[in-house]
Amino acid sequence: ISRVTQSDLKPAALYPWRHRSAGPQVRVKRDWIIPPIRVSENSKQVPEDLVQIKSDKIFTGEVIYMLEGPGVDQDPKGLFEIDEKTGWIKSKMPLDREKHKSFKLKAFALSPSGERLESPTTIEIYVLDQNDHRPEFTQKEFVGTIPEFSVPGTSVMQVTAIDSDDPMTENAALSYFIVGQESIPPHSINKTMFGINNKTGVIYTRDVGLDRDVVQSFKLTLQVADMSGMGLTSTGRAIIHISDINNHAPKFHPTMYNMNAMENKNIAELGRVNATDKDQKGGDNWKIKYTIVNPSGHFAIRTDPVSNQGIISVAKPLDYESQAEYRLIVKAENEVRLKSPYKQIHSATVTVRVMNENEAPVFYKNPIKVTVAESIVPGTVLVSDIAHDPDNSKFEIIQDPESWLAINHATGQITARRSFNIRSPHVRNNIYSAIVKITLFSDADGISATATLEVNLWETNDYPPVLIPLSGTVCSDQDRDKLGLLLSAVDEDMSPQADPFTFYIADQNVAANWTIITLNETHAVLHPLIDIEKGEFSIPVVVSDSGSPSLSSNALVNVTVCSCDSFGDCKSYTAAVFGTKMGISFIALMIIMGCIALLLFLIVLAVAVNGCTRQNIRKGGGLLVGVSDDDIRDNVFHYDEQGGGEEDEDAFNIDFLRNPRDMVPAPASFFPQNCSLPRGKQPLRKDAPHNLPSPTYPRKPPGDPTDIEDFINVGLDAADNDPNVPPYDTALIYDYEGDGSVAGSLSSIASMGSDDDQDYDYLNDWGPRFKKLANMYDPR
Repeated sequence: ISRVTQSDLKPAALYPWRHRSAGPQVRVKRDWIIPPIRVSENSKQVPEDLVQIKSDKIFTGEVIYMLEGPGVDQDPKGLFEIDEKTGWIKSKMPLDREKHKSFKLKAFALSPSGERLESPTTIEIYVLDQNDHRPEFTQKEFVGTIPEFSVPGTSVMQVTAIDSDDPMTENAALSYFIVGQESIPPHSINKTMFGINNKTGVIYTRDVGLDRDVVQSFKLTLQVADMSGMGLTSTGRAIIHISDINNHAPKFHPTMYNMNAMENKNIAELGRVNATDKDQKGGDNWKIKYTIVNPSGHFAIRTDPVSNQGIISVAKPLDYESQAEYRLIVKAENEVRLKSPYKQIHSATVTVRVMNENEAPVFYKNPIKVTVAESIVPGTVLVSDIAHDPDNSKFEIIQDPESWLAINHATGQITARRSFNIRSPHVRNNIYSAIVKITLFSDADGISATATLEVNLWETNDYPPVLIPLSGTVCSDQDRDKLGLLLSAVDEDMSPQADPFTFYIADQNVAANWTIITLNETHAVLHPLIDIEKGEFSIPVVVSDSGSPSLSSNALVNVTVCSCDSFGDCKSYTAAVFGTKMGISFIALMIIMGCIALLLFLIVLAVAVNGCTRQNIRKGGGLLVGVSDDDIRDNVFHYDEQGGGEEDEDAFNIDFLRNPRDMVPAPASFFPQNCSLPRGKQPLRKDAPHNLPSPTYPRKPPGDPTDIEDFINVGLDAADNDPNVPPYDTALIYDYEGDGSVAGSLSSIASMGSDDDQDYDYLNDWGPRFKKLANMYDPR
């Protein structure tokens, strides 16, 4: 019915609002269903009448028709219109199915006043497709890859195309074709190598012979057509690359190499070996991995990523004296596993000659570590072959704090000179260090090298344990379970050669009455088994250590059994003295008591002698007692404090000095220490600070009486400048000068005669300090 709506056919008018009766009795209102209107796209007959609609209301009055929807008053606008008088729906311009496949419009029947006479009805318009579009490939150029030597039928890739026409029609039914093939390099292969599935566009191999060494890629010309290959066509292009597989093993060219290496050096690039691979350069199948089949640890090999060559290097310095030539077997293989059945590995031989140089001696290890027992037997070999031993060399130990080591100067063999002592201050963390030196005399400069020798000492059992204490007290008035003497031991060895200790009683007879109970690894208790009477007992005890071999020592433990006070001490030593088990302790006690008695006697004697001496001084009137009264000489003695001078006249006590002779200082024996003369409490000086250091007074009296003036002047000057002496004209304090002096007391000068018998003119010669004294004694 797609053509019945065109104007040349003048289709009959449709009455979409006409009612139909359901029977003679019942009338049901029901609208007509208008079938879709089909219009061909790209129609050149425009405007074109599509269909006419009418309403039953036309018989009762005037009817106005209206149309709305997409294509009329909605986008895309202006495609359709309706004649409001006649109801004809028309297309105003050609339609494009690829843009709009269908339209759904609504038609209205209105009165002249705009009142709806009928309910709106729906009109559908379908646009019919025409083959007006060519199929197009989705890519301008398709690129694919296939491994070389792939078997026929191997899928390479799929090409696709699209057609904008209706896919439900033949206008979009596509077919694919290969219309051309070109090899790269050109003309390397002339036979058809690829085919394509017409329906799916999958390209596949058709023949054998895809060798990448011959051809690297193909360029295919493609064609696609609609109408199942009979309609419109388009062309495209596909590039197929032949990928490389690892079908070539690397090969050496040449297979023999010679290289020279200087000894004692690390060489980053000693030389290169060359292997080639025919696989694609730069690809994974082309990369070569080199390996030294017989490694000695001195050489290494790596691959140059650019040239694919093997670079041999010296990883560990060579020694000409140890080995002058090395023969290396180097193999080459791909990093990617080679496809069978090709040969996998190819090898080459490299000869390395070591060049000699005049090098310094070298120790094999530094430090040189040795582990020995501290009680090693002197002469035992500790270590040998410690260094490279060139000719004309000398070994020596330049540092050995304890002189424990000896070395063979020619071979470097080190031996123990004497046993070690792990407790030495030069042993730290059980390691004793020494320094070994080797000197090469063949060189003009005497090239040398040093190394540290570390001797790790392990403890041996050298000392037996010593029992402590060797005497003690056991309280007899306690329960037997609480009785006992705590024992221990001291061992100069260290663990594990010391504790735990083992204690036991050596005498079986004593063991019947006493036992030893172990408390822990270092202590035990000596415990009586029976009620023991008070007294002293000697218990033979053996203590042994846990060393290997074990060492032990014997000792007698003197045990005093007595009654104890609350502190655990014996209340009385009577039992120890008069007990049945007296021994050396009683003798010691007697000696101590005798010493105490002698000391008390000496103290009493000293006190008695001192008292007699003081009494004699009081009766004799002084310490200066001469052989006879006629032997009295003018003797001047030095005293600690000289006091002030005669300048302090304001404080001068004339009453105290009634007799001029009293001006002569009295010796210290007249007064107790730190006491003053009868003037009262000794005052403090106000003209000088307190507690300053005193000057040095002259001690040695003059040998010549004519020097008495200088001697007294020096003493007076020291006293005047002494800040710690009392003020002027006060009682002075003198030290005790001792007894037995051959000189009489200075205070006894007055007894030798009257003032008239004395000549005091010599006082004028003693200086201005004695001038006032001379005036007082002047008889004029």
